[in-house]
Amino acid sequence: MSIVERDSAETDGIVEELDWPATRLRVRNLRTAFRVDGVLRPVVHGVSFDLRPGECVAIVGESGSGKSVTARSLVGLAGRSAVVEADELTIHHEDVRAFGPREWKRIRGRDIGFVLQDALVSLDPLRAVGREIEEALRLHGWGGRRARRERVLDLLTRVGVPFPAVRAKQRPDQLSGGLRQRALIASAIALDPDIVIADEPTTALDVTVQAQVLDQLERMKERGASVILISHDLSVVARLADHILVMRGGDVLEQGQADQVLGAPSHEYTRALIAAVPGEATRGHALTPGAAPVPAKPPAGAVVLEATELVKRFHTSDGTVTTAVDRVSFSLRAGETLGIVGESGSGKSTTARLALGLESLDGGAVRLLGQPWAPLAESRRRGLRSRIAVVYQDPLSSFDPRWNVERILLDALRSERFAAAGERRARVLELLEQVGLPASVLPRFPLKLSGGQRQRVAIARALAPRPDVIVLDEAVSALDVTIQGQILDLLAELQRESGVAYLFISHDLGVISHLSDRVLVMKDGVVVEEGSPDDVFERPAHPYTRALIAAIPEFDPAARAAATPESETAA
Repeated sequence: MSIVERDSAETDGIVEELDWPATRLRVRNLRTAFRVDGVLRPVVHGVSFDLRPGECVAIVGESGSGKSVTARSLVGLAGRSAVVEADELTIHHEDVRAFGPREWKRIRGRDIGFVLQDALVSLDPLRAVGREIEEALRLHGWGGRRARRERVLDLLTRVGVPFPAVRAKQRPDQLSGGLRQRALIASAIALDPDIVIADEPTTALDVTVQAQVLDQLERMKERGASVILISHDLSVVARLADHILVMRGGDVLEQGQADQVLGAPSHEYTRALIAAVPGEATRGHALTPGAAPVPAKPPAGAVVLEATELVKRFHTSDGTVTTAVDRVSFSLRAGETLGIVGESGSGKSTTARLALGLESLDGGAVRLLGQPWAPLAESRRRGLRSRIAVVYQDPLSSFDPRWNVERILLDALRSERFAAAGERRARVLELLEQVGLPASVLPRFPLKLSGGQRQRVAIARALAPRPDVIVLDEAVSALDVTIQGQILDLLAELQRESGVAYLFISHDLGVISHLSDRVLVMKDGVVVEEGSPDDVFERPAHPYTRALIAAIPEFDPAARAAATPESETAA
């Protein structure tokens, strides 16, 4: 019986007791709670599904939905304070509910591999990645030392790591994010396990690196491996998944065949997730369900930021000189969004720092509001500093953890000469209203805020001095899709109201396509293509741009809906 046929046997996320001999993993009513101060706090409230050879089951949902806890609970990695229960939990027909550390050690790596999200944290920072992969083989008694080393090089080659003999000798901090993630996958599949669990394996990766990781997971499926994919990225899920579970707050709200869930979702939360995916089709439209129609954008105004022939070189300790930015030029007008896209190492973030005056120039110049900006000394820029602001990818690291929200925003108002404390307080409340936050967040500290709330506070801080330009460096790449949609809608609304200009840096082509008026594509420090989103994304002229666009996972809910049988859609 296929997954499609099994869907009809499911009711409210609970699968009926049917017998499928080929099932590798069977989960019935999985529940996980954590003991906190002697009290059990439920986190996962009953997950059920089956996993068969060559199939991918995807568990989607936002942060805190319980999807990662579910994945860890399946392999005994939920933690010492966790209490994991299930009506049935079998791997290769073996009941694993009563497994202890020794039993789990026996099957982890051999029968089931686990790919974690953050490879820099997951890999040993003091050990070469080749040694780490070899360790997984040694622990299970695989081959001799020479055979293991040859196996390591073969694994690194299989997952697309260039120069595997060189990379195997490097530590994780010497590798890019994409290479670290591929090394982690190589470690997880070292013993060719039948089941691979991938927990957010492509989050924050460049689109081409993401495509390489997905290619590897797809090849695993083709060889008969079973994959559990944990992700909040529906584009990634759409490419790999045969069956999807949608989770929120520890509950499975909807599950079924991938085409059914993505093409004709039955739950409003699933529909909200799908509607919030940015891209070419959403340009000029709100991403938040129920939002008012977006009014037409007013014409762009005068040039507020101009960069001419920017050059930046970095010198390493061994005498190597790297040109990170090579003669980059652009202009940005009031009320306009200029998107800069490219992979890690393309020079886009360095370009942003040059525009902000946070890096010294080795060539070229920047003008802000028609006045010289860089390479002036900071003392001569001080009068214009409040006219340009920045929002970073990780606002938590940019906040003083000792300051609450009120103090963060009051500090951002230092450049404005308010006559009285009451006026400063009124401005703070106005900023909160602008970014859609209640006054109740003022006494709270950054660690006590959600990711979306922190990013809204970061935007409020940037808006405080009423800047003409805001530089947003990967400002939404770490957010869940619905929170990302809310922030993108907020940015568009603020721009229409105030005329602020955005320099928007991202590796996410969907976000760039949705928000930008013009786009710069960078590679190896050079602008290889520039134009409107339609020109760049629909009629790319440069081979690199075409390669970037080809690597974007296809996500077309309308096409899936058309492919869904009427009987399933009606159901």
